[in-house]
Amino acid sequence: MASTEPDTSPPAHRTPAQEVQAALLARPASEERRMADAIRALAIDAVEAAKSGHPGMPMGMADAATVLFTKFLKYDAADPRWPDRDRFVLSAGHGSMLLYALLHLTGHAGMGTEELRRFRQLHSPAAGHPEFGEHPAIETTTGPLGQGIATAAGMAIAERHLAARFGKSLVDHRTWVIVSDGDLQEGISHEAASLAGHLQLEKLTVLWDDNHVSIDGDTALSFSEDVLRRFAAYGWATRRVDGHDHAAVSAALAAAARSRKPSIIACRTIIGFGAPRKAGTAASHGSPLGAEEAAAAKSALGWNHPPFEVPEGLRERWEAAGRRSAGTRRTWLKRLARHPQGAEFERAMAGRLPDAWHEPLAALRAAAVEGKPKLATRVASQRALEALVPAVPEMVGGSADLTGSNNTNVKGIPAIAPGNFAGRFVHYGVREHGMAAAMNGMALHGGIIPYSGTFLVFADYLRPALRLAALMRQRVIHVLTHDSIGLGEDGPTHQPIEHLASLRAMPNLFVFRPADLVETAECWELAVKRADGPAVLALTRQALPTLRADAGENRCARGGYILAEAEAGPRRATLIATGSEVSLAMAARAALEADGIGTAVVSLPCWELFAAQDAGYRGDVLGAPGVLRVGIEAASGFGWERWLGPDGVFIGMTGFGASAPAEDLFRHFGITPEAVVAVVRRAVPLLAPRS
Repeated sequence: MASTEPDTSPPAHRTPAQEVQAALLARPASEERRMADAIRALAIDAVEAAKSGHPGMPMGMADAATVLFTKFLKYDAADPRWPDRDRFVLSAGHGSMLLYALLHLTGHAGMGTEELRRFRQLHSPAAGHPEFGEHPAIETTTGPLGQGIATAAGMAIAERHLAARFGKSLVDHRTWVIVSDGDLQEGISHEAASLAGHLQLEKLTVLWDDNHVSIDGDTALSFSEDVLRRFAAYGWATRRVDGHDHAAVSAALAAAARSRKPSIIACRTIIGFGAPRKAGTAASHGSPLGAEEAAAAKSALGWNHPPFEVPEGLRERWEAAGRRSAGTRRTWLKRLARHPQGAEFERAMAGRLPDAWHEPLAALRAAAVEGKPKLATRVASQRALEALVPAVPEMVGGSADLTGSNNTNVKGIPAIAPGNFAGRFVHYGVREHGMAAAMNGMALHGGIIPYSGTFLVFADYLRPALRLAALMRQRVIHVLTHDSIGLGEDGPTHQPIEHLASLRAMPNLFVFRPADLVETAECWELAVKRADGPAVLALTRQALPTLRADAGENRCARGGYILAEAEAGPRRATLIATGSEVSLAMAARAALEADGIGTAVVSLPCWELFAAQDAGYRGDVLGAPGVLRVGIEAASGFGWERWLGPDGVFIGMTGFGASAPAEDLFRHFGITPEAVVAVVRRAVPLLAPRS
């Protein structure tokens, strides 16, 4: 009969990491090591129960995380959303059980034993990767490597800016990050580290799980640079420690807290620490240890407790750690209550907009209707910002080295710079991906509504962070200019074709493409007012006429509306357009109406809001059955069929653009009033007679 006892004998040929592990385990376990072993045991149990997950990273980083959570991290498990708490970001999100075990052990409500037992199961807050919103102590969604460290940089910027605005008595906390080898390979981490070093974000500390193992095996397969020298070149303080030595980790964290630079600490660890055969190998990275190895690991650690059980003495020590900053929080609340800016701080952190914040926008719209300026919508956006930014002090702008093209800065608003965080504009440099992730961090931190700009075509570079903003329902606003072939001579590399369709495919993202100054101001109002998701404003380089004759109601709020109804008779055709092509549609309508063909023009600046309207409204706007629908957009037609129906016609792009003046390109690609008129004239005789 086969034995049911785990095989705890050492492997025949230990790796160097396993030799080090054996020496460490041969020492008497300190109380701190036992606390770390509780993390390891819970990670083993949860991954085994789920039959999937990543046990190695939590087992390897348990010691460093224990030091951080018991001695340095400022938090109170009784109030995980306390505004002046330290932020902790697990950038290595695949090691999610490290975070869940810490929340469980420190006494956070909503992460009890039953939640751990349901690790990676439907509706469990202990999801496969940390998901913002699933538990109040999860600061951000991580999993896509590199996103966490870049988001944390944004949190650190937010802390510095709000400290400059409200003072250290209300805002004085740090941002701590655990990253993996994989995080530091992703390009976004380079962008974030460079920006953080430039801005001297001294309250940002990164603990690197330097375990030399990735899914494919030893990191030497693809990763050989000197990481600490790279970070030193970025302007970071660097340190290397034994990640299993609690005293060494503690000394490194203390040094980081004193540094005037952002800090990275290379914690040399053994992935899967405790597992006799799989420690230090890729076998412990992304799959359960297996029942036998799991039992052997617990035995090697001296952990002789049933699954998910933590001895009372250890649990008490952990829960005491979860309360260690409770007094600090209570003192802070007293300061808040008597602070002259306390109410304004609470308003900003709650995401509530100031009273009458929208009134300057209303005045701008009224003036536009009166004066009818001809402006590029990127310039119209700047005018909207000139009205908005003084009225909404938590708005912090930026640009990816295209400030003069994106028109995202406001005259008189200073920039954030090293040593001066009172400004409200960030020069992100050519770092679109890092910019978008940092904006997510600012929004997640609270107290800031971030917006910034680049060209629409470069949305490809920032898309992963924008997707996370949509997933996390964060209020971030991206100004994406040069939105079509209308940018002209820079050519097809800079002319977005498929980008509107791609962005419209993203759930919970509002894509606004306004047609004039009035619509631009309305879209800005909607983007700022929206508290549960991101927005994109796609804006033109070329000047456009003011089309709207009214400014009372925000007509963009319904996503689409009738700009001009048929007047030459019953409606025979509906011209549906967005952005710069709305004026083109209006020109085509004039010619068709002169021919006696009743033609309406519909502006469709936000598909997502239009789709949310009832079917009756959408039918009234688009026209009854039998009315020809013509879609006009200087971009890919992908997705337009939902508005055009089976018999509609799309006029737009079918391939990439070209280098030439804008007006030549529109003629070359057949996106002209004449082309629209010709399509309608051909189709109208085929339409059923209208009574």
